[in-house]
Amino acid sequence: MQLAIEMKNIIKKFPGVIANNNITFELRKGEIHALLGENGAGKSTLMNVLYGLYEPEEGEIFVNGNKVVISEPNKAIELGIGMVHQHFMLVEPFTVVENIVLGKETKKNGLLDMNTARKEVVELSKEYGLEVDPDARIRDISVGMQQRVEILKALYRGAEILILDEPTAVLTPHEIDDLIKIMRKLTELGKSIVFITHKLKEVKSACDRVTVIRRGEGVGTVDTSSASIEDLAELMVGRKVLLRVDKKDANTTTKCLEVKNIRVKDNRELIAIEDLTFSIKYGEILGIAGIEGNGQTELIEALAGLRTIENGQIILDSQDITNKTIRERFNLGLAHIPEDRHKHGLVLDFSIAENTVLQNFYKSPFSKGIFLNYDAINDHANSLVAKYDVRTPGIETFAKNLSGGNQQKVILAREIERNPKLIIAAQPTRGLDVGAIEFIHRRLVEQRDAGNAVLLISLELEETMSLSDRIMVMYEGKIAGEMDASDATENKLGILMAGGQLNGGELNE
Repeated sequence: MQLAIEMKNIIKKFPGVIANNNITFELRKGEIHALLGENGAGKSTLMNVLYGLYEPEEGEIFVNGNKVVISEPNKAIELGIGMVHQHFMLVEPFTVVENIVLGKETKKNGLLDMNTARKEVVELSKEYGLEVDPDARIRDISVGMQQRVEILKALYRGAEILILDEPTAVLTPHEIDDLIKIMRKLTELGKSIVFITHKLKEVKSACDRVTVIRRGEGVGTVDTSSASIEDLAELMVGRKVLLRVDKKDANTTTKCLEVKNIRVKDNRELIAIEDLTFSIKYGEILGIAGIEGNGQTELIEALAGLRTIENGQIILDSQDITNKTIRERFNLGLAHIPEDRHKHGLVLDFSIAENTVLQNFYKSPFSKGIFLNYDAINDHANSLVAKYDVRTPGIETFAKNLSGGNQQKVILAREIERNPKLIIAAQPTRGLDVGAIEFIHRRLVEQRDAGNAVLLISLELEETMSLSDRIMVMYEGKIAGEMDASDATENKLGILMAGGQLNGGELNE
């Protein structure tokens, strides 16, 4: 089998850490090859070396059998390598066409020829089954469409080898299915794809082979067809992983949270939630399922104090918090694991230590008058890093330099260690690997078993069914249905999520 890429004995170091330690990787022509590993294992680093964003300390790279030195991305592009990063590199006010041709503009008599460029983009999108609206502005299209634009941008520059870095982390289940179809079409047309991920089901459904990296070292390469999900999980983490939540029956008591007839507007001043009522008891996990954009974000923000409500009432532990500030809600026992950990969960340019005391830095022992007590803050941070297995060179590391899984562990540690009555866990495992997912699930169940309440909002149906005691489905800002988790199936939830009704467990047309 002819190799498109061969990386031999790659070593890449950063201060205090060896990100890639003597890794060898091979990509065959026409295959989808998964690069699998935990958050922070070194997957993206290895591909950033291939794309010319990093220079390795040691090792060799071969493209189509020829030894090359890739010192910058332009050299990688020249060699037919394109990369779609986890966080898209698009200019939001620009149109789809403008983004695709940016830096490689078509010119006629020294002037931009956008008509020709538009035709080329339309033809390219049809050829590869990547349908897009060429005139739409990036800020107005879905995340899935933005990803198509990124792929087209690479193809427009002549990419024969595509590196997709965590491409499904921000996609809905339907968009993931579409992406897998697109990847298969691309390989049928002769492209070769590296699929960086930690999602085992996607590896099994989309990829031909898989190379596993663990803590910066290559564990091995296997044919996907010959390895089970359990096998891959064990290779990735280095131990047996519990893929389903292990929990006893809930022992519920009184109501912890009551939401009464709330109405909430979205950012466009349109009604996102209308007359919504529900409650959560102490000692239970209430899961909220639904397709993204059906009011879940507005609900989370309304409960956490990030968004005002137009009408209705929110009661936490018998206290009306409808008009309370965010700090007042936290002090009354609310904890929030936000769905966007970068925007609402962390201050990325603060250290880990500083991020662990964002809500209580002004309290003793973390402050002395108007001054912060860094000895106490550092002791607290070191304790949380050890307890929650945050993998970092030290507590002085900036939050932005941690992997996604370790960033999430910092947030989880900070929120849980405040001993809250209610934890709002919004997409708590989005973008995380199986080891981190198992860890976070266990911690949330521990909180529920300790008698606290957990509100889980997740786009992952399997997670919602496995972790919850009771499930509500949101559709167009309202509760479409409710059931015990023991009665839930993907089919039942899917019907409600699409706006259908259940009648004896069957679809009522």
